[in-house]
Amino acid sequence: MAYNFSKIEKKWEQKWEQDDSFATYETDKQKYYVLEMFPYPSGKIHMGHVRNYSIGDVVARFKKMRGFNVLHPMGWDAFGLPAENAAIKHGIHPNKWTLENIDDMRNQLKRLGLSYDWNREVATCSEDYYKWTQWFFLKLYEKGLAYKKKSSVNWCPSCETVLANEQVVNGACERCDTPVGKKELDQWYFKITDYADRLLDDIEKLKGWPEKVKIMQKNWIGKSKGAEIDFEIKDFDKKLRVFTTRPDTIYGATYMVLAPEHPYVLDLVKETEYEEEIINFRKEMERTSEIDRTSANAEKVGLFTGRYAINPLTKKEIPIYIANYVLIDYGTGAIMAVPAHDERDFEFAKKYDLPVIPVIKPENEEIDLENIKKPYTDNGVMINSDKFNGLNNEEAKSKIVKYLEEEKIGKESINYKLRDWLISRQRYWGTPIPIIYCDECGIVPVPEEDLPVLLPKDVEFTGKGKSPLDTNEEFVNTTCPKCGKKAKRETDTMDTFVDSSWYFFRYTDSNNDNMPFDKNKANYWMKVDQYIGGVEHAILHLLYSRFFVKVLHDVGLSPVDEPFENLLTQGMVLKDGAKMSKSKGNVVSPEEIIQNYGADTARLFVLFAAPPERDLEWSDQGVEGCYRFLNRVYRLVEDLTFIYDDNSEIKVDSLDKSDKELRYVLHSTIKKVTEDIEERFNFNTAISSIMELVNEIYKYKDNEELNSVKKAVLSEAIDNLLILLSPFSPHITEELWHITGKDSSVHDESWPEYDKNATVKDEITVVVQVNGKVRDRIVVDSGISKEDMEKEALASEKVKNYIDGKDIKKVIVVPKKLVNIVAK
Repeated sequence: MAYNFSKIEKKWEQKWEQDDSFATYETDKQKYYVLEMFPYPSGKIHMGHVRNYSIGDVVARFKKMRGFNVLHPMGWDAFGLPAENAAIKHGIHPNKWTLENIDDMRNQLKRLGLSYDWNREVATCSEDYYKWTQWFFLKLYEKGLAYKKKSSVNWCPSCETVLANEQVVNGACERCDTPVGKKELDQWYFKITDYADRLLDDIEKLKGWPEKVKIMQKNWIGKSKGAEIDFEIKDFDKKLRVFTTRPDTIYGATYMVLAPEHPYVLDLVKETEYEEEIINFRKEMERTSEIDRTSANAEKVGLFTGRYAINPLTKKEIPIYIANYVLIDYGTGAIMAVPAHDERDFEFAKKYDLPVIPVIKPENEEIDLENIKKPYTDNGVMINSDKFNGLNNEEAKSKIVKYLEEEKIGKESINYKLRDWLISRQRYWGTPIPIIYCDECGIVPVPEEDLPVLLPKDVEFTGKGKSPLDTNEEFVNTTCPKCGKKAKRETDTMDTFVDSSWYFFRYTDSNNDNMPFDKNKANYWMKVDQYIGGVEHAILHLLYSRFFVKVLHDVGLSPVDEPFENLLTQGMVLKDGAKMSKSKGNVVSPEEIIQNYGADTARLFVLFAAPPERDLEWSDQGVEGCYRFLNRVYRLVEDLTFIYDDNSEIKVDSLDKSDKELRYVLHSTIKKVTEDIEERFNFNTAISSIMELVNEIYKYKDNEELNSVKKAVLSEAIDNLLILLSPFSPHITEELWHITGKDSSVHDESWPEYDKNATVKDEITVVVQVNGKVRDRIVVDSGISKEDMEKEALASEKVKNYIDGKDIKKVIVVPKKLVNIVAK
C-alpha cells in the first residue's frame, strides 16, 4: 500500500474531532499547561506558525503520554489595526473580516493535527471576552492604576486622523504620504511604573526563561541610581532640573542639552533670533522616531538656544542646547553634558567646538588635558573637582550627592526608563474603554452590571477625520450612571496588548459567564508551565502580562504573581538567508507543503531542521528527505504486520547477538529521545535518533530469519518506534498503530521506559594504538579486565606487524576504551 498522506490525515483529524480527543478537565492528576502565543487572525498561517505550534504540540503530546493532565488551548488575538485597514481598503466590516479569517485559520491549524482543546477557544473580539477586559480596566481604575493625562500622538493633517506608529513610514502617513506631526490628546494610561521594582526584582524568579529575555526586560525597565540636580538659568525665572547617574562628573559639565520637546524650550527662545530655527527643529524631531534619534550610529545634531545655565558647583556659565539624542521621556528630559566622560556628549562637543574638561583620570596615570582623543568612562581618581580631588570617583559620588543635598541644589534619586503604559487607541476595532464623561460628575466608570460596553457594528470607515466610534451618536450619547443626566462615552479603545495580557487565565475557564475565570480552576492550572513564542515579544507582551498578573494577584483574583514558569523563544523560519516576506518573494506556503507532502512531513521538517531556539533555514531537499523518511516508516510497518500474529513475548535468555544489538539501539533511542524532549527540547537530535532506529530495524528485518523470538523483538521495536515518533508526526503513527492491530489510540499510550539492561552491550569495541597511532579495533567482552584487554591487544595480528622485533616499554590500558602500546 502507498503512503496516502492526504487520506490518512483527513481520516484521523475527523476521528479526533468526532471523539473530542483533546478535551481537558480538572482531575487529581498532576497538571501541565503548555501554551503557544495565540495568533492574529490575518487569514493565512505562515511557516513561523507551523513551527511554533508544532513545538508546542510535541511538548503537549509528550507530557500527556508521561501521565500529566495537559491543558493545550488555542484562541485568537483578534482586535487590531489590520482589520480596520481592511475595512477602509476593501469595504468589509472588521467583524466580518476577522471572523472569516478565524474560520480559515482554525481549519488550517486543524490540518496540522494539533492537539488543541477547541472547547476552550477564545477570541478577544467576542463580547464574552472583552466584557472581562473592561471589567479588569475597572479594577485597575478602582486601584488607582488607570488614569488619564495629555500626551502626544502621531497626527496626519491630510487625513485628519491619529496614526499608529506602524502607520508612519519614513516620517509620513502610509496612506497619503503627508509628513506626520504630533498632536496633544487626553489619553488613558496604566500605572505600570508602580510595579517597576517588583517587575525588576522578580526577574530573578524566572529560572526557566532565556537569559537574553531577562536582560532585555531589565534594560527596558532601566533602573538607575543617581541624583537630580537643579541648574539656574541666567535671566530666567525657572531652574532646570536634570537627572544624572554620574554626579561625580558634575565639575566636568560644560554644556546642557534639552530634549526638543522640553516645556522650557519655546519660552527660552521666545522673540529671539533663535526662535524660528528651534521651532523648525522641533517639528523635524516630531517626525523622527525615538529609535532613529537614539541609535548609536545616528549623527548627534543640535542647536544653541542662546541661553546659559549656571553649573551649581563651578558657578560657570554653560551654554544650553537642544539635541536629537535627548528624549523627553527619560529622566527629566534634560541632561548636564560631560564630554570628557560620555561618548555621545564627546561626539557632540567635538562637532560644536564645546569645552572638554576631564574630572576623572586613571589611577597612577597622567592625561594630556589639552589633547583628549576620547572620553574616559572607567572608574578612577577625581581631578579638577575642588575639594573632592584625589578621591576615588565611586566614593566621590555619595559625597557630592550629600553636598548637593546640604546646599539644597540636588538630591539622591532613582530613575526608570520604563514609562506608564499608554493604552488609549483612537481606533474602532478594539475593546471600548468603559468610561463615561458627565458635565456634573466628571469621569464616571461604567457600572459592572452594565458591562460589556458593546462595540457598535453600525460605523463608517473612511480613514479620515475622527475615529469611527466618534461618528456613532447612539454609542457616544448616553446618560450618567450617577446623576442620570446626559453624558458621553469614551470613544478610545484599548491597546490590544491589554487583551493578550490575561488570555491565558480565560483558557482555564473559557465558558464562564459570571466571572473572567473561576479562581479554583485558575489555582489548578496556573502558572503556564511552558510558554512558547517569538523573541520579538520579549518586552512588551511578556512585561505587560507580568504586570497584569501581579495586579490580579494583589486584588485577590490570581493565585500566582507570575504567569509563565518556563519560556521558549523559537527562532524564525528563513529562506535564502532572510525572513520570509512577500516583498522578498521568498514565502513558502504551509498549505502548499501540506498539499504536496502532508502535515506530518511539514511538522517533521520544521522540528528536524534546527533546534527550536535557533533560526531555521528552509530547504526543499530537507522537506523531501522528511517525506521519504515517513514513506520508509510506512512501508516498514506495512510490510511487517504479519509479525503481530504470534503475540510472542520477549525472553531475554533466548536472544542472540543480533536481537540484543537491535534492542540496544531501541532502548538507547528511547533514553535519548526522552531526554532530548524532556530536558533540552532538542527535537532535531531526537528525530535523528528515531531515523537511526528505523535504519537498524530495516537492517535487522532484511538479514534475519523471522522466527517467533525475532518477531517479538521486531514488534517491540515497531511499537516503540511509533510511540516515539507520534508527537512529531501524529497522523501516520495513529494509522500505523491501527494497521498493527491495535484498537486504542497511539496518543493514549504511556511513554516507554527504557530497559537499562538492554543498553549495556555484551561486547564492546576497543581501539588499539602503537606509539599513539591507531593500528586496530578489537571486539571484546564488555566485562573484560584490564589484564585481558592487554592480552587481546598484543594478540592482534595487525598489531604484531608493528611490534615484532621491538622492545615493549609500556602498555597503557583505558578500561573498555583503549590500549596504547609503547614500543621502541
